[in-house]
Amino acid sequence: MSALAGVRVPVGWRLFKALVVALAVAWSLGPIVLMVLASLRPPRDIFDPAAAWRFTPSLDSYRALFAQWPDFFAGMANSGIVTLFTTALAVLASALAGYAYSRLRTRAMSLSALSLVSLRLIPPIVTTLPLFPIVNWLRLNDTHLILILLYATFFVSLGTMVMRTFMDQIPVEIDEAALVDGASHAQLIGRIMLPLAAQGMVAVAVFVMVFAWNEFLFAFIFTTKAAKTAPLVLAEMTGAVDGVDWGVLFAAASLHLLPVLAFVVLAQRHLVEGLTAGATKG
Repeated sequence: MSALAGVRVPVGWRLFKALVVALAVAWSLGPIVLMVLASLRPPRDIFDPAAAWRFTPSLDSYRALFAQWPDFFAGMANSGIVTLFTTALAVLASALAGYAYSRLRTRAMSLSALSLVSLRLIPPIVTTLPLFPIVNWLRLNDTHLILILLYATFFVSLGTMVMRTFMDQIPVEIDEAALVDGASHAQLIGRIMLPLAAQGMVAVAVFVMVFAWNEFLFAFIFTTKAAKTAPLVLAEMTGAVDGVDWGVLFAAASLHLLPVLAFVVLAQRHLVEGLTAGATKG
């Protein structure tokens, strides 16, 4: 370490890394910035190259959104309900399953872990169509519950693998000490393991929230009106009979982006720590 400490990184290499980071940021944030700016332009100037950066901000598109598409805000509320309960269910199930996979090292558990990963690779449409008659028979069509169950089930496999990696970092001696002191397994998990694995749970929560908030296929097939989510309303805007009002569409997309973006920013530190769990395992 002492020998490496004195080695100076060439300026050219540092500039190259800075350029790569700048390109990655521009690639990721560029479309979002353009979308938000377009929502603030007067509708007549949205596709005017001369007004790309020089324009007077206007809220006309947002006013039109409130007036013309009240269904969008009902869809946002439905998306919020589904996302909140999906995230809570998936994170809890993933944490419990991750603990079981971390502590029970048997051949059967290894095979079931492989099946979890394999099922995650199946395209959602393959499982969606056979589920439709079952959901219809159970009378769960167009309900929040069916979306919550489908989203949580779809994402619990990846969440379990993330939580198992994180649980592996917690020494088994903690379990043994707690049990020797008289704690039950429920107390061990609820009062010790879950708090210690909080950063991993935040990482899983971010993944689940982004997926549930933006998911389209399941919502398109299993909902019609009562539980219709915001992505469906956005799709309806692109297929309006009287043409696409791009200003309204950009305004709706900007509002739809805000909640999940705010959550990811607030959870950023925990997300990075959760994703790097196991990277330094000795």
